Amino acid sequence: MEQLVFELAAAEPPLLSNFLAGRNAEIVAAIPGFVTGRTGETGLFLWGAPGAGKTHLLRAAHALAEQEGCRSAYYGSPAAIDDGRAMSGLTDVVLVDRIDQADEIASARLFTVYNALKERGGRFMATSGTPPAAMAVREDLRTRLGWGLVYEVFTLRDEEKTAAVQAYALQRGFSLGDDVLEYWMRHGRRDMPSLLRTLAALDRYSLSTKRPITIPLLRDWLQREANEPAANGHAAEANETHGPERARRNS
Repeated sequence: MEQLVFELAAAEPPLLSNFLAGRNAEIVAAIPGFVTGRTGETGLFLWGAPGAGKTHLLRAAHALAEQEGCRSAYYGSPAAIDDGRAMSGLTDVVLVDRIDQADEIASARLFTVYNALKERGGRFMATSGTPPAAMAVREDLRTRLGWGLVYEVFTLRDEEKTAAVQAYALQRGFSLGDDVLEYWMRHGRRDMPSLLRTLAALDRYSLSTKRPITIPLLRDWLQREANEPAANGHAAEANETHGPERARRNS
């Protein structure tokens, strides 16, 4: 059973389809057009508080770029930027997480990359904990980042989280009772990555045990999850669908 818990707890890859949007629906709607170049914008800048989902959206945009056949490069920090690759014309979309942490050297590289992408119709997407005007980076880079689309990513309110979790559950082919949602919001972790991971794991756990998702099953899962901290960092799994299995379990 311990191995089963470990496997079921593996996170799903960040995608636009499994992002709990809430007040961020406009951002989710804007990303596909930006990534594919339909908007004509060079830059898309996301900023917001920790846990709002900025990295999820950036990685989801990277996945979408790959899916659409765009040559893309994702960097988890500005220090990792490879300006040579971007300048060579081998990349259509560059995505940089935590750009507000760029030092002088990284800022210079990012400035060069942004200009190169703009010149040939590429796209540059970045995240930050602060809006462009408040970033402690060189002025010319800050100005460039403010030229394009700029969005604040809002942390979901509890009532928005409840509605979003229910909507995502319906996408997976099942619904959650109000009592289950209330118990979950009182006793479980409420940050977005944990909500997504737990919901997907609950779905798989319910299928594997052939039990409906009730408070006892949720309580059982949360207790098992608390005893398996290593599972939280396990590698991501691909999405799966459960149409026929879901029908058999609910019958």
